[in-house]
Amino acid sequence: MKIKILTLFPEIYPALHSGVLGKAMDKGLLETEIYNIRDYTTDKHKRCDDYPYGGGAGMVMTPQPLHDSIMAADPDHTALRIYLSPKGETLSQKVVEKLAKYDSLLLLNGSYEGIDQRIIDADIDYELSVGDYVLTVGDFASLIVIDSVARYVPGVLGSSESTGEESFSQGLLEYPQYSRPAEFMGMKVPEVLLNGNHAEIHAWRREKSLEITRLRRPDLLGS
Repeated sequence: MKIKILTLFPEIYPALHSGVLGKAMDKGLLETEIYNIRDYTTDKHKRCDDYPYGGGAGMVMTPQPLHDSIMAADPDHTALRIYLSPKGETLSQKVVEKLAKYDSLLLLNGSYEGIDQRIIDADIDYELSVGDYVLTVGDFASLIVIDSVARYVPGVLGSSESTGEESFSQGLLEYPQYSRPAEFMGMKVPEVLLNGNHAEIHAWRREKSLEITRLRRPDLLGS
């Protein structure tokens, strides 16, 4: 998968080269390209924002550098062009799995009070939000999107079971996890996990997932 990132803050993205994502890029399973929007402005002072028409607080990113950077990154419109916006569809596991099916994504990161609406109308396929809150820049939302989507790219994780049994993959929160030693500070691992009976283990995990979901996220269970 190739992910093209359009940003005013390219210094944020070296974080992608660590951990699981870094290994995926080393293997050629994931490729990222960073485009500094400021490189495409025709303003002699490298400005990419201006006051909003109609008044109001803050500044709005102007259309020219946004459009030109999008055209530089994706001239033939082969990528799904996503604008990270609090007005977009909320990121969920289903959305993550849908995005992971694309060969190429373009992530446009806004700043200030947002971007000129004409860019959304002319150049953007999809608006996406990571939750009901506002960030200082869209780049932190982009990092969340990249990390969550990359996990579904074949070969990025060591086991296909990793994405099949985790929270939200089956509409439930994940069951509790335990590791060695079997007893720590007087607290013991549940006996069912030690007996080797996979049917009983599966049933216990299902029961715990339902229990935790009812307690913490009953909305996931529906009516």
